[in-house]
Amino acid sequence: MNDSAKVHRPSFKEALRFWFKLGWISFGGTAAHIAIMHDDLVEKKRWISNASFLHALSHCMILPGPEAQQLAIYIGWKLHGKRGGIVAGTLFVLPSMFVLLALSVIYVKFGNLAWIAAMFNGLKPAVIALVVIALQRVGKRALKGPVQSAVATVAFAGMFF
Repeated sequence: MNDSAKVHRPSFKEALRFWFKLGWISFGGTAAHIAIMHDDLVEKKRWISNASFLHALSHCMILPGPEAQQLAIYIGWKLHGKRGGIVAGTLFVLPSMFVLLALSVIYVKFGNLAWIAAMFNGLKPAVIALVVIALQRVGKRALKGPVQSAVATVAFAGMFF
């Protein structure tokens, strides 16, 4: 069956709810954002095909700037035109900004308390785990053979070291 035959177009209200939710839960950086979008939009909701998602992701990765945000804007635009792209991009950024602002205020005001410092230190391994899981999920679907896997591994090692 064709990959794109399984997709369905959501209402604007459904998409608005998804982008709003994503803005509040999107922690872990680009890889986690992309994995959340792939899991929800391709696997669960089937709003976009896997091939279209990976095609859009490829284009977003070669553009300068944050590819997860560009991907959200592109998918929002693909689903609901200019209005969808603007809403997706705005809701991708604004809720996260408020969460980070609140965490920053907490850290500045109470960061010298041992339990607050421990809480922030405890978030580090959780974020790393999210990124690793996200990379595995996207990698399983995007890398189609040993050559692509080897190139991805060498690229990751090059960036890491």
